[in-house]
Amino acid sequence: MRADIRQVADGTYLVHGSNTNWIILTDGGEATLIDTGYPGDRALLLASLTEVGSSPDRVAAVLLTHAHNDHLGSAQYLRTTYGTPVLAHEDEVPHARRDFLHQVPVGTVLRNAWRPGVLPWAVHTLRVGGTAQHPVTEPRPFPAAGALDLPGRPVPVPTPGHTLGHCAYHLPHIGAVVSGDALVSGHPTSRVTGPQLLPDMFHHERARAVSSLDLLEPLDADLLLPGHGPAHRGPVARAAEQARTRALA
Repeated sequence: MRADIRQVADGTYLVHGSNTNWIILTDGGEATLIDTGYPGDRALLLASLTEVGSSPDRVAAVLLTHAHNDHLGSAQYLRTTYGTPVLAHEDEVPHARRDFLHQVPVGTVLRNAWRPGVLPWAVHTLRVGGTAQHPVTEPRPFPAAGALDLPGRPVPVPTPGHTLGHCAYHLPHIGAVVSGDALVSGHPTSRVTGPQLLPDMFHHERARAVSSLDLLEPLDADLLLPGHGPAHRGPVARAAEQARTRALA
């Protein structure tokens, strides 16, 4: 299996792994990596860096949208193997260390196994190491407010709810938002496509996840790069509004 790499703007790549996306921002051969997929996606992740003209040892930093296993999978591997710093919102740092875990419990998944897509998703999750814990031993909070001094100059946008310290990233120079799981365009357990929240069982605090859509609306962007589903083109404000409407229906 090869990762599905889509160049969505100059130096900007959306990579579809196995049910989860990661983003690569390049500047020359240097790169910023936003999320890392499942543990079982590691070969795809490393290959995708090479295919876009970078390499694992030239990743300036891993940025986490949040520390669920399908986004955190190879962060610690990159840190220990290449010395790559791993950055997250300050409220997500202890989650990345696994001081606590805000993730859908197995019992909740089993109670929802009758719903369309849930059982195949759960089986896939087991196969790619989605229940194994790979804590980051030294995650760091962002060093300062505003744009990060990294390839792509991403601007952190805190969007709590899916997890306590979930964070999206605004890319003003290309008019894009990397939304992680704060706003997605599809998921194997969802019966709809297009802008939406993940199904309720995945959110630590669903009400806050809905409220965080308000934080995405003001961003000047017409390209959404989600943690799940394809890239979505059109005003991000409209995508957030559509997701809110669906969530409150």
